[in-house]
Amino acid sequence: MKVWTAAALILIAGCAAANPTPLATKTTAVPPSEKGGQEPISLDEIFSGALVGTPPSSPRWSPDGGHLAFAWTAPGEAQRHLWLASPQQPKPIKVGLPSSVSSFDWRADSSGVVCLAGAELWSVSKEGEATRLADVGPGASTLSLAPGGSLGAFLKEGDLWLVDLDRAAVRAATKVGIPPISPLTIGRYNRREREIGPGIWGGPTYAWSPDGRFVAMHHVDRRKMRKVPFPDYLGKETRPNLVRRGYPGDPNEERTVVLLEAATGKLRTLSFAAPAQTQIIGFAWSPSGELLVDRASDTAVDRWLHTVDPSTGDATEIWHGRRESRIYTRFASTWHPDGRRVIFSSDLEERYGLYLLDPSRPQSEPQRLSDPSHDVLSAPRVVSNPAAVVYDGSGPEVSDRSVYRVDLEIAKVRRISALTGDNRGYPSPDGRALALLRSHDVSPPELYLQTMSSSPPPVKLTTSTRAAFDDRPWVEGRYIEVPLPQGEATLSVRVLEPPGMDRNLRYPVVFGPMYSNTVRKRWSGRYSLVQQHLVQRGYIVAQVDVRGSTGHGRAFREAFLQDFAGRDLEDLAAVVNHMKTWPHVDPHRFGGWGSSYGGTLTVYALLTKPGLFKAGVAAAAAVDPYFFGTDDVAIVRRPGPDNPIFERQARASADRLEDHLLIIHGMQDQVVPFKTTVELADVLIRAGKSFDFAFAPGATHGWSREGPYARFLFRKLVDHFDRFLGPGPR
Repeated sequence: MKVWTAAALILIAGCAAANPTPLATKTTAVPPSEKGGQEPISLDEIFSGALVGTPPSSPRWSPDGGHLAFAWTAPGEAQRHLWLASPQQPKPIKVGLPSSVSSFDWRADSSGVVCLAGAELWSVSKEGEATRLADVGPGASTLSLAPGGSLGAFLKEGDLWLVDLDRAAVRAATKVGIPPISPLTIGRYNRREREIGPGIWGGPTYAWSPDGRFVAMHHVDRRKMRKVPFPDYLGKETRPNLVRRGYPGDPNEERTVVLLEAATGKLRTLSFAAPAQTQIIGFAWSPSGELLVDRASDTAVDRWLHTVDPSTGDATEIWHGRRESRIYTRFASTWHPDGRRVIFSSDLEERYGLYLLDPSRPQSEPQRLSDPSHDVLSAPRVVSNPAAVVYDGSGPEVSDRSVYRVDLEIAKVRRISALTGDNRGYPSPDGRALALLRSHDVSPPELYLQTMSSSPPPVKLTTSTRAAFDDRPWVEGRYIEVPLPQGEATLSVRVLEPPGMDRNLRYPVVFGPMYSNTVRKRWSGRYSLVQQHLVQRGYIVAQVDVRGSTGHGRAFREAFLQDFAGRDLEDLAAVVNHMKTWPHVDPHRFGGWGSSYGGTLTVYALLTKPGLFKAGVAAAAAVDPYFFGTDDVAIVRRPGPDNPIFERQARASADRLEDHLLIIHGMQDQVVPFKTTVELADVLIRAGKSFDFAFAPGATHGWSREGPYARFLFRKLVDHFDRFLGPGPR
């Protein structure tokens, strides 16, 4: 379920230059009659891809800051190309390669890019001229070049491979990869038994030392995790389809750091305690070649920073933070440009912040660098000229994500992204320019380029949407605050209202998708499109930043610990009851839906608060904490006699169902096992309850992104609300 990880946003870019202007934060939708008579978007349009294009890779600057590279599939094209731009020539140029680009990196002298395209390795000059280097075979990914040398590396089949760029010689540097035990290639937990690469829920891969002598690698071994069957009914015969997957309290995957000496192939495993109960958040090399290793317990209670001498493998703990109430691990760390001090993000105070640590002064407290009025939301990115760190943070409103810069010499913080919405910053190494991936309520992400100040306005490098996108009556969110009873807190709420709404009539309201961190000015892929579909058909759509959300202080965020469908459900109820007093809202036509933990909230709302929602759709609902993942101990901890969270199972309240419930689930969901929904359905049936059930045989936990399954299940969702709420005013 991994509810503390924000849902991944689709980042999209295209290729038309323009100067964007900030978008307002109030409803500015134009009625269809004023948009040329366009009908509301249909589900067929949403799933045909006729409106929104394909996302790009993360932008990457050349070491000298003179050029920017990114990968992107332009509108009307089927292939993912490499694109190059510069502050002097912002209009991107496309590099023609025979296969789609999957990974790339700049040469140390900034003369060009080396990229993986299909099964081949290519060299591309900064002018866009391409030369084939070598055949690396299928499955290669995560390319990275050694600083100042002719070596490159990539991952394939669970191992790290090295390539001599001068001789085009390719060889496997490790032999640790073991294939997965599952015969299928789908699902979150369908991973190799052992590999160099990220953990199941993320983590680093590998990193070159600044002299190119060493490679720090993330080594993951899953062979001690339990085997769990997820039956596959689509083969010639039913087969169990075993995957490695733990439950809360089980041993997790073993995550360690291994050092490779590139010249000799010698490997050294760094010794850290409890590798099956701690995660490697990241590692980074100092300019002088010292390794920084960032670790945290799976429970998120403990956090450690270590420095490592790569010649001996000796590790020194330079900082340890501990808090029993912590539930998130939104952490990152890197070196200060001086190579002596460390910059790291943490939650030592009310807001996530950036801190400066001096290992030579072990008794000193970390010094805060970021503005305490907002939360730090990204890893710190160090730049030179002068020494500074750039990061993404909340603000100016909680619903915004902006880019900030801290000048390290004077500890001055300033916002450098001028546009509202969701801004993700990629600064050039020389600190002069900034690439932005920016989205908004009604704007899928696009790529922008600006100076390191907030003026002049950024130049829009790309346009990804199809021609039909601009002809639709898109509805922008209205952001409001709703106080809780007794003044306990104020809840942030996002409301989308039908274009041309007549406030003398009464409209149905659908909450969803329900989850934490939803009240944001951002484009959320298909979820945004489905919301617009509902709004344009006459539904009011609402979302709430419930307990557990970032941006409202530490107490509000950590109230979610071991409070499964507790105070967050009360937050939803408070907003529902508030909206039922609005004169243009029909108090008898409220619905709610969500996926994963959002599905959980839907189930518990209908079972424990009858009448709150007349209809609900619970997708991939995590209704049984015993079947949560091993990493979910960060929100529920481990089973035991003093942990009541594992007693609060939905089936104990099944006899209270009165409203209209639709359960949807993918049968290959390895994050929230289909088994848990089947058990709940059985209890509801035995209790004599009426409900609806829609399943997809090959869908995983990511069902909303899975082509025909997404189309089928979203249609069931819309039909359910049409049947029991009815679209439009009455």
